[in-house]
Amino acid sequence: MNASPTTDMLTDRQAGHLRHFANLSRQPPNDWSMMQGRGTGQDDFGGYRFQLAYMAYALALAHRHRLPAAPGVFKPIFERFMEKMLLPEVWMYWARVSRGGSVFNMHLSDKLEEEWDPVGRDNIMYSAYVQSMALLYNYLFDDDRYAAPGALTFSYWSFFWGGKERRFEYDQNSLNDTVYWQMVESGYLGVACEPNCVFQICNQPAILGFRMHDLVNGTSVAAEVTDAYQKAWSQFGQLGENGHYNMMMAQDTRAVRDNAGPAPWADAWCGTLMNMWNRDFVHAHYPVQIRDWLVEGRDGALSVRSADRPLIMGQKVVNDDSDFGWAATWASEMGDSETLDGLVRHADRYMAPAWRDGGLYFPRNDALNDAEGNRTLMEPMCGNALMGYASLNVPDGLWKLYNDPICAEEREQPALVEVGDGVDVLQARFDASTQQLHFTLRRCESSRGGFEVLVGRIAERGRWTLTLNGRTVAEGHGRTVAETSLSGLRAHEQGLLLDGRNRSGAERFVLGFQAA
Repeated sequence: MNASPTTDMLTDRQAGHLRHFANLSRQPPNDWSMMQGRGTGQDDFGGYRFQLAYMAYALALAHRHRLPAAPGVFKPIFERFMEKMLLPEVWMYWARVSRGGSVFNMHLSDKLEEEWDPVGRDNIMYSAYVQSMALLYNYLFDDDRYAAPGALTFSYWSFFWGGKERRFEYDQNSLNDTVYWQMVESGYLGVACEPNCVFQICNQPAILGFRMHDLVNGTSVAAEVTDAYQKAWSQFGQLGENGHYNMMMAQDTRAVRDNAGPAPWADAWCGTLMNMWNRDFVHAHYPVQIRDWLVEGRDGALSVRSADRPLIMGQKVVNDDSDFGWAATWASEMGDSETLDGLVRHADRYMAPAWRDGGLYFPRNDALNDAEGNRTLMEPMCGNALMGYASLNVPDGLWKLYNDPICAEEREQPALVEVGDGVDVLQARFDASTQQLHFTLRRCESSRGGFEVLVGRIAERGRWTLTLNGRTVAEGHGRTVAETSLSGLRAHEQGLLLDGRNRSGAERFVLGFQAA
């Protein structure tokens, strides 16, 4: 992964999306500003859990593929998202949903009791995201904090109601085991979201989690599960007769519900995730599937045609499907730059992109179309998470994350191990062939955070030279600075510390090493 240092610079758009993720992560606990969608109760596709998880996935993709030598950018944001993911506001919907009562499980509602443990049974639409996020963190940052007993604890207590504290203690390994055995008990068809409802989509994050667990622990659970999953679904078909992904299966009757609309989200969400382990299958069906719901606009702009919301029990379902955003993520994973560019062109023209505190996002808009019929609907899931994900991803990004493991040598390479909140990192990659760390920094004028950057993992690298915009500004050995003309640069017990509070604009640094 030694891409040319002249071609791997983040664009302002990409840096803006990262900044928006960071801004949302720093909001105080239970401050969900800009994240509340049209649905109520956090039980729909725009819930906080989905926004947090896909921003975290986007962080993983951006770190692995675009800024591999900048763990200090991503690690603290990831930790804050994990903290939010465990908040009761994210998972308390399960106490209601666990009792059934929908058209797919109403016949079970008199048999089901209220369940407060949000990962104990079913609810793969939450448990798999906690599992995969914790294991992704361990894999990416070589930090096993979520493997400690009780590191993933779900707790709730209120003196207004409910009696004693509800507390359920897990860690990344016990949660992974819980999800795995539910998968086995299902015959590898998948774990249910709501009782009796097994969605293909929501079992893909669990597979990502299994793979991360394998990479951390040297096991092979993901290969077992994906092989058995394909065999289990072969009797029903992963695709419906219309060529689109089958959406879900009822556990008791084995009746399959296809994507009859077809609904863009059902194809795009499933295709985006399944590509990580079933790439040839996903790529083969992508062109025909996406063609059925893309809408062409002027000057190459593209939008999507959403399926009509059905009437269920006399009411039209209010749900943030995020069709547009899922189409963008799918195009990014497929490497379909023409479609992705067309969707972005439409979004920039009709969906009011906005900058806030240095971050780029698309604000919520509940109107489906404008007066001329151009799609304007923008859900928080799409505007906060998915459009940023699509911008930061690379072709086959999830597939590469899943199939191209980080090697031991990479984990020892020089990197930006700590980055202040006030710094945008536009480039960070170590070139092993030249023994050079290339990094480009820019002060974020709207941030009041710190401006320090710590370059670590250099103690055993011998002599070094630091250049700024092509001019030598410092020399040293290991963690020692021998000579420098760069203000704000000093030795640190972990490496080199650069204080950029008096700097402005994008500045390109190259830290080159010679033999000791």
